[in-house]
Amino acid sequence: TDGRLIVTSDEIVTGTFAPKRVVVIGGGAVGCEFASYFRDLGAETTLVEMLPAIVPLEDRDASKELTRAFTKRGIAVHVAHRIVEGSLHRAASSVRMSIEPIPVEGVPADPMSKVDLESDLLVVAAGRVPNSGGIGLEATAAVVERGFIKVDAQMRTADPHVYAVGDVIGGLQLAHVAAHEGLIAAQAIAGAPIHAMEYAKQPRATYCRPEVASVGWSSQELERDGIPFVAGQVPFLAIAKAHIGGDAEGFCKVLRHAESGALLGVHMVGPKVTDLIAEASLALELGTTAAQLGGTTHPHPTLSEIVGEAALVSIGRSVNF
Repeated sequence: TDGRLIVTSDEIVTGTFAPKRVVVIGGGAVGCEFASYFRDLGAETTLVEMLPAIVPLEDRDASKELTRAFTKRGIAVHVAHRIVEGSLHRAASSVRMSIEPIPVEGVPADPMSKVDLESDLLVVAAGRVPNSGGIGLEATAAVVERGFIKVDAQMRTADPHVYAVGDVIGGLQLAHVAAHEGLIAAQAIAGAPIHAMEYAKQPRATYCRPEVASVGWSSQELERDGIPFVAGQVPFLAIAKAHIGGDAEGFCKVLRHAESGALLGVHMVGPKVTDLIAEASLALELGTTAAQLGGTTHPHPTLSEIVGEAALVSIGRSVNF
């Protein structure tokens, strides 16, 4: 990066950029947030992701819904694409490059579908490198792999007197997750350990438009692990408060265990879902069933009704959808 034409999130949040054309490399949470941000500023925006879906850690339906919403807003989304080696060229006030498709699931990429791009700003949002060097870890028994510090569920390293939390240990790399890791470490250091860290129970939030939020396991993760599940999904179109607020885009999807009924995951795309996910996070932490979540009274009209409705759909007891 040069801090002017090719930038990371560091330069964006500390600088003043008003480009007419933007290319964002990386379709994870940060890439989607900045693609959404620059599109809201009126920039012609292109989003490029190497994996087959944007926000690839989210449930597949959330990825599809966000792609649809971004496309509707005029954001060009290219998944399963990468920059052609040697094609990146900087001019005085622009950046040119070509992107090419990547083979997906054994299907060869079409070499003729290469896309040429030119922009006033190239945003690199393809991940971060841990900053763990030069802090004295070599004098401890702590284990470091590819820059990330290895810890146990109490945030303790292989050296019993050294703890680590936050992005430098990998994982979800979210501020609220790092804060929770810090609480667990502090309790362990004080000799009063609390629960072990469970990343599946940590809420995830992406602040683009529409917002994306989730907690628990995704459909593809449950399928991978052979866990039987049932999904219940409700669109915001069925929620009165969404229409009152003028934004009825998106959905809520509740996943429950097919046999026990235990809540396994909640996935949302739409208005205020980064706030709504807190209820699902608490429900998962307390071991709530989908029936209990659906049977909880949600005030009307509120956006929160969608959580209860989706839970009811998952158990075949839908009231309003």
